[in-house]
Amino acid sequence: MLYYLFTYLDKQFDFPGAQMFQYISFRSGLALITSLLIALFFGKYIIRFLQKQQVGETVRDLGLEGQMSKQGTPTMGGIIILLALLVPVLLFGDIFNTYILLMLVTTVWLGLIGFLDDYIKVFKKDKKGLHGRFKVLGQITLGLIVGLTFYFSDDILVRERVPVEQAVVTVQSSDAPAAAREFKMVNVKSTTTTIPFVKNNEFDYKWFVGWMGDKADGFVWLAFVLVIIFIVTAVSNGANITDGLDGLATGTSSIVGVTLGVLAYLSGNMIYADYLNIMYIPYTGELVIFISAFIGATVGFLWYNTYPAQVFMGDTGSLALGGIIAVYAILIRKELLIPVLCGIFLVENISVVMQVSYFKYTKKKYGEGRRILLMSPLHHHYQKKGYPEPKIVTRFWIVGIMLAVATIVTLKMR
Repeated sequence: MLYYLFTYLDKQFDFPGAQMFQYISFRSGLALITSLLIALFFGKYIIRFLQKQQVGETVRDLGLEGQMSKQGTPTMGGIIILLALLVPVLLFGDIFNTYILLMLVTTVWLGLIGFLDDYIKVFKKDKKGLHGRFKVLGQITLGLIVGLTFYFSDDILVRERVPVEQAVVTVQSSDAPAAAREFKMVNVKSTTTTIPFVKNNEFDYKWFVGWMGDKADGFVWLAFVLVIIFIVTAVSNGANITDGLDGLATGTSSIVGVTLGVLAYLSGNMIYADYLNIMYIPYTGELVIFISAFIGATVGFLWYNTYPAQVFMGDTGSLALGGIIAVYAILIRKELLIPVLCGIFLVENISVVMQVSYFKYTKKKYGEGRRILLMSPLHHHYQKKGYPEPKIVTRFWIVGIMLAVATIVTLKMR
Protein backbone atom coordinates (compact mmCIF):
# COMPACT_ATOMS: atom_id res chain seq x y z
CA MET A 1 0.00 0.00 0.00
CA LEU A 2 2.71 2.48 1.04
CA TYR A 3 4.70 1.47 -2.01
CA TYR A 4 1.95 2.72 -4.32
CA LEU A 5 1.31 5.82 -2.21
CA PHE A 6 4.92 6.98 -2.26
CA THR A 7 5.30 6.06 -5.93
CA TYR A 8 2.33 8.34 -6.65
CA LEU A 9 3.71 11.13 -4.47
CA ASP A 10 7.09 10.87 -6.20
CA LYS A 11 5.65 11.05 -9.71
CA GLN A 12 3.00 13.70 -9.10
CA PHE A 13 4.56 15.97 -6.50
CA ASP A 14 8.25 15.03 -6.38
CA PHE A 15 7.74 14.40 -2.66
CA PRO A 16 11.07 14.44 -0.74
CA GLY A 17 12.26 10.94 0.12
CA ALA A 18 9.45 9.21 -1.78
CA GLN A 19 11.89 7.88 -4.35
CA MET A 20 13.45 5.70 -1.66
CA PHE A 21 10.48 3.35 -2.02
CA GLN A 22 11.70 2.43 -5.50
CA TYR A 23 14.69 0.65 -3.96
CA ILE A 24 14.10 -2.97 -3.05
CA SER A 25 16.85 -2.87 -0.41
CA PHE A 26 15.10 0.02 1.38
CA ARG A 27 11.68 -1.63 1.35
CA SER A 28 13.19 -4.97 2.39
CA GLY A 29 14.78 -3.33 5.41
CA LEU A 30 11.47 -1.71 6.37
CA ALA A 31 9.66 -5.04 5.93
CA LEU A 32 12.18 -6.82 8.17
CA ILE A 33 11.98 -4.23 10.94
CA THR A 34 8.19 -3.93 10.76
CA SER A 35 7.60 -7.69 10.89
CA LEU A 36 9.98 -8.07 13.81
CA LEU A 37 8.27 -5.26 15.76
CA ILE A 38 4.79 -6.64 15.03
CA ALA A 39 5.78 -10.11 16.26
CA LEU A 40 7.44 -8.74 19.39
CA PHE A 41 4.79 -6.16 20.30
CA PHE A 42 1.55 -7.85 19.31
CA GLY A 43 2.85 -11.33 20.12
CA LYS A 44 2.45 -10.87 23.88
CA TYR A 45 -1.13 -9.64 23.48
CA ILE A 46 -2.03 -12.54 21.20
CA ILE A 47 -0.52 -14.97 23.72
CA ARG A 48 -2.61 -13.44 26.52
CA PHE A 49 -5.72 -13.68 24.37
CA LEU A 50 -5.02 -17.36 23.62
CA GLN A 51 -4.53 -18.00 27.33
CA LYS A 52 -7.86 -16.35 28.18
CA GLN A 53 -9.58 -18.45 25.53
CA GLN A 54 -7.88 -21.52 27.02
CA VAL A 55 -6.35 -22.39 23.67
CA GLY A 56 -3.85 -24.70 25.30
CA GLU A 57 -1.79 -27.60 23.99
CA THR A 58 -2.98 -31.08 24.93
CA VAL A 59 0.08 -33.23 25.49
CA ARG A 60 0.14 -37.03 25.45
CA ASP A 61 2.56 -38.61 27.90
CA LEU A 62 5.20 -40.24 25.71
CA GLY A 63 7.75 -40.63 28.47
CA LEU A 64 9.89 -37.70 27.33
CA GLU A 65 11.70 -35.55 29.88
CA GLY A 66 9.90 -32.26 30.55
CA GLN A 67 7.11 -33.08 28.14
CA MET A 68 4.19 -32.82 30.54
CA SER A 69 5.32 -29.37 31.68
CA LYS A 70 4.14 -28.11 28.28
CA GLN A 71 0.57 -29.09 29.06
CA GLY A 72 -1.70 -26.06 28.60
CA THR A 73 0.87 -23.89 26.78
CA PRO A 74 -1.05 -21.70 24.28
CA THR A 75 -1.05 -23.04 20.74
CA MET A 76 -2.18 -21.54 17.41
CA GLY A 77 0.66 -19.03 17.82
CA GLY A 78 1.19 -19.25 14.07
CA ILE A 79 -1.28 -16.36 13.98
CA ILE A 80 1.59 -14.16 15.21
CA ILE A 81 3.81 -15.28 12.32
CA LEU A 82 1.09 -14.79 9.71
CA LEU A 83 0.21 -11.32 11.00
CA ALA A 84 3.83 -10.22 11.20
CA LEU A 85 4.45 -11.54 7.68
CA LEU A 86 1.39 -10.35 5.79
CA VAL A 87 1.18 -6.77 7.08
CA PRO A 88 4.70 -5.65 5.98
CA VAL A 89 4.31 -7.35 2.59
CA LEU A 90 1.00 -5.55 1.99
CA LEU A 91 2.55 -2.26 3.11
CA PHE A 92 5.88 -2.33 1.29
CA GLY A 93 5.52 -4.88 -1.52
CA ASP A 94 4.17 -4.62 -5.04
CA ILE A 95 1.11 -6.75 -4.37
CA PHE A 96 0.22 -6.91 -8.08
CA ASN A 97 3.51 -8.64 -8.83
CA THR A 98 2.64 -12.23 -9.80
CA TYR A 99 5.35 -13.67 -7.58
CA ILE A 100 4.09 -11.75 -4.55
CA LEU A 101 0.50 -12.77 -5.28
CA LEU A 102 1.48 -16.44 -5.34
CA MET A 103 3.32 -16.08 -2.02
CA LEU A 104 0.33 -14.32 -0.44
CA VAL A 105 -2.02 -17.05 -1.66
CA THR A 106 0.34 -19.71 -0.29
CA THR A 107 0.58 -18.03 3.12
CA VAL A 108 -3.16 -17.50 3.55
CA TRP A 109 -4.15 -20.87 2.05
CA LEU A 110 -1.95 -23.07 4.24
CA GLY A 111 -2.45 -20.78 7.22
CA LEU A 112 -6.21 -21.37 7.00
CA ILE A 113 -5.78 -25.15 6.65
CA GLY A 114 -3.51 -25.19 9.69
CA PHE A 115 -5.90 -22.93 11.62
CA LEU A 116 -8.79 -25.27 10.87
CA ASP A 117 -6.73 -28.23 12.08
CA ASP A 118 -5.84 -26.45 15.33
CA TYR A 119 -9.42 -25.26 15.81
CA ILE A 120 -10.75 -28.82 15.61
CA LYS A 121 -8.11 -30.05 18.09
CA VAL A 122 -8.65 -27.27 20.60
CA PHE A 123 -12.33 -26.33 20.45
CA LYS A 124 -13.83 -29.58 19.17
CA LYS A 125 -11.61 -31.61 21.52
CA ASP A 126 -10.63 -33.93 18.67
CA LYS A 127 -6.94 -34.80 19.09
CA LYS A 128 -6.69 -35.99 15.48
CA GLY A 129 -7.67 -32.57 14.15
CA LEU A 130 -8.40 -32.13 10.46
CA HIS A 131 -8.33 -35.49 8.67
CA GLY A 132 -5.06 -36.11 6.90
CA ARG A 133 -6.64 -36.51 3.48
CA PHE A 134 -8.13 -33.01 3.69
CA LYS A 135 -4.72 -31.56 4.54
CA VAL A 136 -3.16 -33.35 1.59
CA LEU A 137 -6.02 -32.25 -0.67
CA GLY A 138 -5.38 -28.65 0.37
CA GLN A 139 -1.66 -29.01 -0.35
CA ILE A 140 -2.34 -30.61 -3.73
CA THR A 141 -4.75 -27.81 -4.63
CA LEU A 142 -2.13 -25.22 -3.73
CA GLY A 143 0.43 -27.10 -5.82
CA LEU A 144 -1.97 -27.01 -8.77
CA ILE A 145 -2.52 -23.26 -8.38
CA VAL A 146 1.19 -22.52 -8.15
CA GLY A 147 2.22 -24.95 -10.90
CA LEU A 148 -0.40 -23.87 -13.44
CA THR A 149 0.15 -20.16 -12.76
CA PHE A 150 3.90 -20.62 -12.99
CA TYR A 151 3.63 -22.48 -16.28
CA PHE A 152 0.99 -20.41 -18.08
CA SER A 153 1.47 -16.87 -16.72
CA ASP A 154 3.18 -14.48 -19.13
CA ASP A 155 4.69 -12.62 -16.18
CA ILE A 156 6.88 -15.53 -15.08
CA LEU A 157 9.90 -15.57 -17.33
CA VAL A 158 13.59 -16.39 -17.29
CA ARG A 159 16.45 -14.85 -19.27
CA GLU A 160 18.18 -17.34 -21.55
CA ARG A 161 20.71 -17.34 -24.34
CA VAL A 162 18.77 -17.96 -27.53
CA PRO A 163 20.53 -18.77 -30.83
CA VAL A 164 19.82 -16.39 -33.68
CA GLU A 165 20.50 -17.53 -37.22
CA GLN A 166 21.98 -14.63 -39.15
CA ALA A 167 22.65 -15.00 -42.86
CA VAL A 168 26.07 -13.90 -43.95
CA VAL A 169 26.27 -12.82 -47.56
CA THR A 170 29.73 -13.24 -48.94
CA VAL A 171 30.58 -12.41 -52.53
CA GLN A 172 34.37 -12.51 -52.52
CA SER A 173 34.82 -15.94 -50.93
CA SER A 174 33.07 -19.00 -52.23
CA ASP A 175 34.14 -21.18 -49.31
CA ALA A 176 32.73 -18.85 -46.60
CA PRO A 177 30.03 -20.29 -44.31
CA ALA A 178 26.45 -19.80 -45.44
CA ALA A 179 25.33 -18.77 -41.95
CA ALA A 180 26.90 -17.91 -38.65
CA ARG A 181 25.25 -18.59 -35.30
CA GLU A 182 24.96 -15.78 -32.80
CA PHE A 183 23.27 -15.61 -29.41
CA LYS A 184 21.24 -12.99 -27.63
CA MET A 185 19.73 -12.81 -24.15
CA VAL A 186 15.93 -12.67 -24.09
CA ASN A 187 13.17 -13.21 -21.53
CA VAL A 188 11.34 -16.41 -22.39
CA LYS A 189 8.85 -18.89 -20.94
CA SER A 190 10.81 -21.85 -19.70
CA THR A 191 10.55 -24.94 -17.50
CA THR A 192 14.23 -24.89 -16.64
CA THR A 193 15.44 -24.84 -13.05
CA THR A 194 18.73 -24.87 -11.16
CA ILE A 195 20.40 -28.19 -10.44
CA PRO A 196 23.31 -28.30 -7.97
CA PHE A 197 26.85 -29.64 -8.44
CA VAL A 198 26.62 -29.64 -12.26
CA LYS A 199 28.72 -27.42 -14.53
CA ASN A 200 25.87 -26.30 -16.76
CA ASN A 201 23.57 -26.17 -13.77
CA GLU A 202 20.19 -26.01 -15.46
CA PHE A 203 17.63 -28.78 -15.77
CA ASP A 204 14.55 -28.70 -18.00
CA TYR A 205 11.44 -30.54 -16.82
CA LYS A 206 10.83 -31.40 -20.44
CA TRP A 207 13.30 -34.23 -19.86
CA PHE A 208 10.56 -36.19 -18.05
CA VAL A 209 8.43 -36.32 -21.20
CA GLY A 210 11.24 -36.35 -23.74
CA TRP A 211 10.35 -39.92 -24.68
CA MET A 212 7.11 -38.59 -26.21
CA GLY A 213 9.00 -36.94 -29.06
CA ASP A 214 7.04 -34.27 -30.88
CA LYS A 215 4.21 -34.48 -28.32
CA ALA A 216 6.51 -33.60 -25.41
CA ASP A 217 5.75 -29.86 -25.53
CA GLY A 218 2.06 -30.55 -25.00
CA PHE A 219 2.57 -32.59 -21.83
CA VAL A 220 5.55 -30.94 -20.12
CA TRP A 221 3.14 -28.88 -17.99
CA LEU A 222 1.74 -32.07 -16.47
CA ALA A 223 5.16 -33.33 -15.38
CA PHE A 224 6.02 -29.87 -14.08
CA VAL A 225 2.82 -29.52 -12.02
CA LEU A 226 3.18 -33.02 -10.52
CA VAL A 227 6.70 -32.18 -9.32
CA ILE A 228 5.46 -28.90 -7.82
CA ILE A 229 2.66 -30.70 -5.97
CA PHE A 230 5.14 -33.23 -4.56
CA ILE A 231 7.55 -30.51 -3.38
CA VAL A 232 4.84 -28.39 -1.73
CA THR A 233 3.34 -31.39 0.07
CA ALA A 234 6.68 -32.83 1.19
CA VAL A 235 8.20 -29.61 2.54
CA SER A 236 4.97 -28.48 4.20
CA ASN A 237 4.64 -31.81 6.01
CA GLY A 238 8.36 -31.79 6.82
CA ALA A 239 8.06 -28.47 8.64
CA ASN A 240 4.96 -29.77 10.42
CA ILE A 241 6.82 -32.85 11.67
CA THR A 242 9.85 -30.79 12.72
CA ASP A 243 7.66 -28.62 14.97
CA GLY A 244 8.08 -30.84 18.02
CA LEU A 245 10.58 -29.01 20.21
CA ASP A 246 10.64 -25.42 21.43
CA GLY A 247 12.12 -23.21 18.70
CA LEU A 248 13.17 -26.05 16.42
CA ALA A 249 10.92 -25.41 13.41
CA THR A 250 10.98 -21.63 13.91
CA GLY A 251 14.76 -21.34 14.09
CA THR A 252 15.30 -23.75 11.21
CA SER A 253 12.82 -21.81 9.07
CA SER A 254 14.64 -18.54 9.86
CA ILE A 255 17.93 -20.02 8.67
CA VAL A 256 16.31 -21.31 5.48
CA GLY A 257 14.65 -17.92 4.96
CA VAL A 258 17.95 -16.04 5.10
CA THR A 259 19.45 -18.42 2.54
CA LEU A 260 16.48 -18.11 0.20
CA GLY A 261 16.73 -14.33 0.51
CA VAL A 262 20.36 -14.42 -0.64
CA LEU A 263 19.51 -16.71 -3.56
CA ALA A 264 16.54 -14.56 -4.58
CA TYR A 265 18.59 -11.36 -4.48
CA LEU A 266 21.35 -12.86 -6.61
CA SER A 267 18.94 -14.44 -9.11
CA GLY A 268 16.92 -11.23 -9.43
CA ASN A 269 19.95 -9.01 -10.03
CA MET A 270 21.24 -9.11 -13.60
CA ILE A 271 24.79 -8.08 -12.66
CA TYR A 272 25.26 -10.67 -9.90
CA ALA A 273 23.53 -13.39 -11.92
CA ASP A 274 25.84 -12.74 -14.86
CA TYR A 275 28.94 -12.67 -12.63
CA LEU A 276 28.03 -15.95 -10.92
CA ASN A 277 26.82 -17.47 -14.22
CA ILE A 278 23.46 -18.38 -12.71
CA MET A 279 19.93 -18.07 -14.02
CA TYR A 280 18.61 -14.49 -14.09
CA ILE A 281 14.90 -14.32 -13.26
CA PRO A 282 13.27 -10.95 -14.03
CA TYR A 283 10.77 -9.35 -11.63
CA THR A 284 11.71 -11.56 -8.67
CA GLY A 285 13.25 -8.68 -6.77
CA GLU A 286 9.95 -8.17 -4.91
CA LEU A 287 10.40 -11.61 -3.38
CA VAL A 288 13.29 -10.22 -1.34
CA ILE A 289 10.76 -8.00 0.44
CA PHE A 290 8.56 -11.01 1.19
CA ILE A 291 11.41 -13.10 2.55
CA SER A 292 12.63 -10.18 4.67
CA ALA A 293 9.21 -10.04 6.32
CA PHE A 294 9.35 -13.84 6.71
CA ILE A 295 12.70 -13.64 8.50
CA GLY A 296 11.48 -10.86 10.80
CA ALA A 297 8.28 -12.77 11.60
CA THR A 298 10.05 -16.04 12.45
CA VAL A 299 12.78 -14.36 14.51
CA GLY A 300 10.16 -12.30 16.34
CA PHE A 301 8.10 -15.40 17.07
CA LEU A 302 11.25 -17.18 18.25
CA TRP A 303 11.40 -14.61 21.08
CA TYR A 304 8.36 -16.32 22.60
CA ASN A 305 8.96 -19.81 21.22
CA THR A 306 12.43 -20.53 22.61
CA TYR A 307 12.78 -22.95 25.52
CA PRO A 308 10.69 -22.92 27.62
CA ALA A 309 8.13 -21.85 25.03
CA GLN A 310 5.44 -19.35 25.97
CA VAL A 311 3.47 -20.30 22.86
CA PHE A 312 3.46 -22.98 20.16
CA MET A 313 2.85 -22.16 16.53
CA GLY A 314 0.58 -25.18 15.94
CA ASP A 315 -0.32 -26.30 12.46
CA THR A 316 -1.41 -22.71 11.78
CA GLY A 317 2.25 -21.82 11.62
CA SER A 318 4.09 -25.02 10.70
CA LEU A 319 2.07 -25.89 7.58
CA ALA A 320 2.36 -22.30 6.36
CA LEU A 321 6.12 -22.12 7.00
CA GLY A 322 6.83 -25.28 5.04
CA GLY A 323 4.57 -24.26 2.17
CA ILE A 324 6.11 -20.77 2.00
CA ILE A 325 9.63 -22.21 1.82
CA ALA A 326 8.62 -24.72 -0.88
CA VAL A 327 6.79 -22.23 -3.12
CA TYR A 328 9.46 -19.57 -2.66
CA ALA A 329 12.19 -22.00 -3.74
CA ILE A 330 10.09 -22.99 -6.76
CA LEU A 331 9.54 -19.36 -7.83
CA ILE A 332 13.26 -18.58 -7.77
CA ARG A 333 13.92 -21.92 -9.50
CA LYS A 334 15.97 -23.37 -6.67
CA GLU A 335 13.60 -26.19 -5.69
CA LEU A 336 16.17 -28.88 -6.48
CA LEU A 337 18.36 -27.36 -3.76
CA ILE A 338 15.68 -28.12 -1.15
CA PRO A 339 17.14 -31.54 -0.15
CA VAL A 340 20.31 -29.69 0.86
CA LEU A 341 18.85 -26.46 2.21
CA CYS A 342 15.94 -28.12 4.02
CA GLY A 343 17.96 -31.13 5.11
CA ILE A 344 16.53 -30.91 8.64
CA PHE A 345 12.95 -31.16 7.33
CA LEU A 346 14.01 -33.96 4.97
CA VAL A 347 15.68 -36.08 7.65
CA GLU A 348 12.77 -35.58 10.05
CA ASN A 349 10.37 -36.70 7.33
CA ILE A 350 12.48 -39.71 6.38
CA SER A 351 12.88 -40.76 10.03
CA VAL A 352 9.09 -41.04 10.38
CA VAL A 353 8.69 -42.91 7.09
CA MET A 354 11.49 -45.36 7.97
CA GLN A 355 10.19 -45.93 11.49
CA VAL A 356 6.61 -46.61 10.41
CA SER A 357 7.61 -48.73 7.39
CA TYR A 358 10.05 -50.87 9.37
CA PHE A 359 7.55 -51.33 12.20
CA LYS A 360 4.85 -52.55 9.81
CA TYR A 361 7.31 -54.79 7.94
CA THR A 362 8.65 -56.49 11.09
CA LYS A 363 5.18 -56.86 12.57
CA LYS A 364 4.04 -58.67 9.44
CA LYS A 365 7.18 -60.82 9.23
CA TYR A 366 7.95 -61.57 12.89
CA GLY A 367 4.58 -60.98 14.53
CA GLU A 368 5.87 -58.02 16.54
CA GLY A 369 6.79 -54.52 15.41
CA ARG A 370 10.41 -53.41 15.76
CA ARG A 371 11.85 -49.92 15.63
CA ILE A 372 14.92 -48.37 14.04
CA LEU A 373 14.88 -45.33 16.32
CA LEU A 374 13.92 -45.13 19.96
CA MET A 375 11.18 -42.79 18.82
CA SER A 376 10.34 -40.75 15.73
CA PRO A 377 10.67 -38.04 14.50
CA LEU A 378 14.43 -37.90 14.92
CA HIS A 379 14.45 -35.13 17.54
CA HIS A 380 12.41 -37.36 19.88
CA HIS A 381 14.99 -40.14 19.41
CA TYR A 382 17.61 -37.87 20.96
CA GLN A 383 15.22 -36.92 23.73
CA LYS A 384 14.80 -40.62 24.54
CA LYS A 385 18.59 -40.89 24.71
CA GLY A 386 18.59 -38.27 27.44
CA TYR A 387 19.73 -35.17 25.55
CA PRO A 388 18.32 -31.92 27.00
CA GLU A 389 15.84 -30.22 24.68
CA PRO A 390 17.83 -26.96 24.27
CA LYS A 391 20.94 -28.93 23.27
CA ILE A 392 19.02 -30.86 20.58
CA VAL A 393 17.50 -27.68 19.15
CA THR A 394 20.82 -25.79 19.14
CA ARG A 395 22.64 -28.63 17.41
CA PHE A 396 19.90 -28.91 14.80
CA TRP A 397 20.28 -25.16 14.19
CA ILE A 398 24.05 -25.60 13.75
CA VAL A 399 23.46 -28.35 11.20
CA GLY A 400 20.89 -26.09 9.50
CA ILE A 401 23.47 -23.29 9.22
CA MET A 402 26.01 -25.71 7.73
CA LEU A 403 23.44 -26.85 5.16
CA ALA A 404 22.59 -23.23 4.35
CA VAL A 405 26.25 -22.43 3.69
CA ALA A 406 26.56 -25.56 1.55
CA THR A 407 23.51 -24.47 -0.47
CA ILE A 408 25.04 -21.08 -1.27
CA VAL A 409 28.38 -22.70 -2.10
CA THR A 410 26.66 -24.82 -4.76
CA LEU A 411 26.31 -21.65 -6.86
CA LYS A 412 30.02 -21.93 -7.67
CA MET A 413 30.87 -25.52 -6.74
CA ARG A 414 30.05 -27.39 -9.95
